[in-house]
Amino acid sequence: MRRYSTHNKRKRLNPVLLLVLLLTASLTILLGRAILTTDYQTERLGDDVAQFQKLSGVESPVTAVLLNFRGYDTLLEVMVLLMAVVGVWSLTQAPFPGKPIEPGPVQLAVVRLLTPLMVLFAFYLVWKGSSLAGGAFQGGAVLGGACVLMLVSELPWIKNIPSRHLRIGLLAGPFVFLGTAILCLILEGTFLAYPQGWAGSLLLLIETACAVSIGLTLACLFAGGRPKDDLSRGRKR
Repeated sequence: MRRYSTHNKRKRLNPVLLLVLLLTASLTILLGRAILTTDYQTERLGDDVAQFQKLSGVESPVTAVLLNFRGYDTLLEVMVLLMAVVGVWSLTQAPFPGKPIEPGPVQLAVVRLLTPLMVLFAFYLVWKGSSLAGGAFQGGAVLGGACVLMLVSELPWIKNIPSRHLRIGLLAGPFVFLGTAILCLILEGTFLAYPQGWAGSLLLLIETACAVSIGLTLACLFAGGRPKDDLSRGRKR
């Protein structure tokens, strides 16, 4: 009993753990102080958004804020999703079963019926996001759900999808978003300052590409690893 208690006591007095606890407590205190001492503005930004709504290229104020007025945040979010897939792929290969179970007739019929409808509805959400609720993240979530449905059904051809195609789909959103931002910098002199008259078309292009990337990202995260014929493995060999 003495040895057990001494071992626990030493574990509790670990200096690394104490340092982590001290830093966490300090950060909590600093954040609490910042919240209590910050003067919040009572004015809302809705009037400002409505004032510049016509220049955004879209009718939906949410889409205008996410992709135009605060496009930097959305661009970083798309990059974070890409880095999440890179992190998962760097860990292991997707654990697909060697002999997938043949889905039953009911499940197979559901997959064949729902998957095309979900893909169609996903791109409808992207297109409708310019005027109503919707957009790249909503459409990408529905598209990811369709991919997950096929993964759960363990369709034989899923694990044979070339990794090159997946890489192109995953990079489509970030590259189109970043490329459009650089193009705006060249034409307008400002990062993500869309040319007048082209804002709506450019935002639709960005949202479509991002929806594809987001859907594939969610599916790849659900799969839990890199594809079977990952290109990096081929280079190592």
